[in-house]
Amino acid sequence: MINIAAIEYYLPENILTNEDISKEFPEWSAEKIKAKIGVESRHIAKTSETALDLAYEASLKLFENYDKNKIDFILFCTQSPDYFLPTTACILQDKLGLSKSIGALDFNLGCSGFVYGLTLAKGLIATGIAKNILLVTAETYTKFLDKNDKSNRTIFGDGAAVTVVEKDESKQDFQFSVGTDGSGFSNLIVENGGARNILDKPKLFMKGPKIFTFALENIPAVIKETLDKNLLKMEDIDLFVFHQASSYMLNYLRDLCKIPEEKFFLDMKDIGNTVSASIPIALKLAMQKNIIQESFKVMVVGFGVGYSWAAGVLEF
Repeated sequence: MINIAAIEYYLPENILTNEDISKEFPEWSAEKIKAKIGVESRHIAKTSETALDLAYEASLKLFENYDKNKIDFILFCTQSPDYFLPTTACILQDKLGLSKSIGALDFNLGCSGFVYGLTLAKGLIATGIAKNILLVTAETYTKFLDKNDKSNRTIFGDGAAVTVVEKDESKQDFQFSVGTDGSGFSNLIVENGGARNILDKPKLFMKGPKIFTFALENIPAVIKETLDKNLLKMEDIDLFVFHQASSYMLNYLRDLCKIPEEKFFLDMKDIGNTVSASIPIALKLAMQKNIIQESFKVMVVGFGVGYSWAAGVLEF
């Protein structure tokens, strides 16, 4: 039903290394950060650089090898939009010079956003509304981080990925699984800046242990649900690509789900956690390293803020 026709990503030029963080927090050594998070450096957006800017640069890279005139819908996933209104996807349509006869909308999701975006794209394609969708995932979470928040500053990086999702009748019609538990909303939150606390400066708070427990409780189940929906077994999946949260969490989940190491992709050493952009960036890296081969079945699994989670199978 759907095919990933192209993926590109863009990372800001500014880089924050573990050594840079260690200079500010001597008790937090570069080696300790790498061992705990699996990250050595991460890209940080400039003060004047936004999710829209990152998405625009990623799109320019993509359109070097893909005809932009084929795009008939933009889905833009971000939790750090340029404005409360208008919709960032509308601005991107104009900046890229795309047709005015296309749809464009934003949706607010974090680490599960790419997989949710695939479900939205599949729905648009299945109903005949669109055939070639530009799925944009772009975040600048670092703008919400307090300078004294050494923990979250080690985890998050900024970035954008753009993915073309096309209709392809030759591909198997795999089903997706999604989940929501809003009772955990306060465990990863930017409390200020929205309508409830509009006058205060936005600042991100994350209760790491709560997020970790949430993932352990829900990810094995959603993997099983997705396999069952598609009449597949674990051994039928050629590669698992999870949201690149942290190496510690991902390796724990891999062991818990009994996924062979050679079938599990993890590469965030020089990128960090880029939220909704992390899975498509990981897919692109796996393609560049020739890890993803033709006819591979790849399970993508997103989870995080919301709480929300989603999983699906892609055929390459």
